Order: sequence, then structure tokens, then C-alpha cells
Amino acid sequence: MLPDAPTSGRATTATRRVLEPTDRITEVLFGLIMVLTFTGSLSAATSGREEIRSMLLAAVGCNLAWGIVDAVMFLMTQLSDRNRALVAYRIARSAADPAVARAAVADALPPPVASVLNHDELDAIRARLARQPEPPVAARLTRDDWRGALGVLLLVFLSTFPVALPFLFVDDARHALRLSNAVAIAMLFVAGWMLGRLAGSRPLRSALSMVVIGIVLVAITIALGG
Repeated sequence: MLPDAPTSGRATTATRRVLEPTDRITEVLFGLIMVLTFTGSLSAATSGREEIRSMLLAAVGCNLAWGIVDAVMFLMTQLSDRNRALVAYRIARSAADPAVARAAVADALPPPVASVLNHDELDAIRARLARQPEPPVAARLTRDDWRGALGVLLLVFLSTFPVALPFLFVDDARHALRLSNAVAIAMLFVAGWMLGRLAGSRPLRSALSMVVIGIVLVAITIALGG
């Protein structure tokens, strides 16, 4: 994707979401899978309050750590994507070979859009880019990027608590585990339903698939010692 034209930056920023709905849902799913690896390995028959307390502390600490890691990776990805966009922008503006410039413009567009543009239309886009002010030497992180990173951290971290809360309020470990699992399955179902709606597919099928996938991923993670 080519960087936003300087003349239209304010309008673009005003309409761009820091995190898209799909990103938010997947971050919650990531945090949910992580906490389930802890609750899923708990033995309701033999675990006492001390074991449960240790599990909860480990789950919260793990999701906090992974939230931080995921937030840093989000920032690195934003910076990397923006730098690649700047390289394409410079090529599209200044390449001596028109074919190279057209390729840079086409590569920055979604494939369905690029496929219907002819050489004249690509050249017109290139000419408009050439009239824009000189782009910055290197990309920088914006306030929205930092807000997005904070959102990633919070989504991963806070997704711990709905699954962990039953262990704080229910004394019987077996009942707490059943309630925790019910909450987790409900969250997986809702997340799958929302992803299905966003993707334009059948929400019920997507929701059921997400429940199955989540359970399988948790089982694999536990089996591998995660």
C-alpha cells in the first residue's frame, strides 16, 4: 500500500480505525487460547486453593507478557509496512522506466483493483503521486500506532479474566472449572460468529468451527507443554 498523500492525511486519519474489528477479535482469541492452556491443564479433582492461585497468577502473568510482546510486534509490523510503502512510493514517483513505475503502483493496489487498470490509468496515478510533496526519508510511528499497540496489549491481557474469574468466586474447583470452560466456549462461539459475519460467511458454521479449532489448539498446546 502506498502511503497516504500529504494533502489528504487529515481526512484519512479521521476515518481510519486504529484496530479493525477482525484484529480485535483475533487478539481476544489469542489471549483466550493462552489462558485456556492454563485452566485446561488444571486437575479439578486434586487441585487445592494454592494450586488454583498459582495457576491464576501464571495465566495473568503469561497473558500480560504475551500482550506486551504482541504490542511490540504490532509496532514493528506497522513500521516495516510503512517503510515498504515509502520505497514503493519513491519508485512510483521517480522511476526512469515507466514499466517499473507502473509495477510499483499496481503492486501497492489490491489485486482486483490493479487487474482492471490499464497503462494509461496507472500512469495517471503515477503522475498524481509525482505532484505530491517529497515523502519523508523514513517512516515513523504515529499516535494511532501507539494507541493500537495499547489496544493489542489490553485485549490480550483482559481476555484472561472472564475465564479466570470463576476460580475466584467458586470454592469448588470442579464447578469452577466447568463454569470457566462454559465461559470459554461461549467466548469462542461469539468470536467465531462475529468473524463469520465480518467475512460474509455463515456465522453459525464459523462459530462452531471456532469452538472446535479453539479446543484443538488448546489440546495441542497442552500436549506440547505450552
